[in-house]
Amino acid sequence: MDNSKKIQIPGPAGNIEALLHEPEHPPTALAIMCHPHSLHGGTMQNKVVYTLSRAFESAGAVTIRFNFRGVGESEGTFDNGFGESTDLAAVHQWAREQFDASLPLWLAGFSFGSFVAARMALDLNATRLISIAPAVTRFDFKEMTLPTCPWLIVQGDADEVVEPSAVFEWAKGLPASAQLQVIPDVGHFFHGQLITLRDIVLEWIK
Repeated sequence: MDNSKKIQIPGPAGNIEALLHEPEHPPTALAIMCHPHSLHGGTMQNKVVYTLSRAFESAGAVTIRFNFRGVGESEGTFDNGFGESTDLAAVHQWAREQFDASLPLWLAGFSFGSFVAARMALDLNATRLISIAPAVTRFDFKEMTLPTCPWLIVQGDADEVVEPSAVFEWAKGLPASAQLQVIPDVGHFFHGQLITLRDIVLEWIK
């Protein structure tokens, strides 16, 4: 059951629609999730994003997933990852004002969301970064300054949207803090393997 609370966060293009989950006990971290491509049906309700959220909740984090500009009730229009980066910064700023500012930040993104999370990880001082099926063939991951925090990349080797070999090649050039986890026979949306994905993320967090 999803017991997250729907909220509106002021953003640079207008209100940002978000879902907030607060743990019953003092939180271990602040976790923010970024969804897949806005123009291809990506929303904060995506099953991979939801799976990440539940993993972070079970690890005791305050979790926030949100709709980028132009998605759902979030105002504004798609901006190819750049405006979406400022959306993420606004969500982070809001969360820092609401919760203990010293909480470690866990940033996660799926596909297009991985691009946004990765390019903002250094600016937002993320302590952990999780990239699920990063869209390295569709967005310029090379233009960003790479974070040096612990970084988990999870990629299915049967991905039909992002070329797995491109992800593997890209991962070779990442800092030593980055760890690539490959799931065999899994496509882009992790159909039938969401529990496997959750377990990999939880194990890595611990």
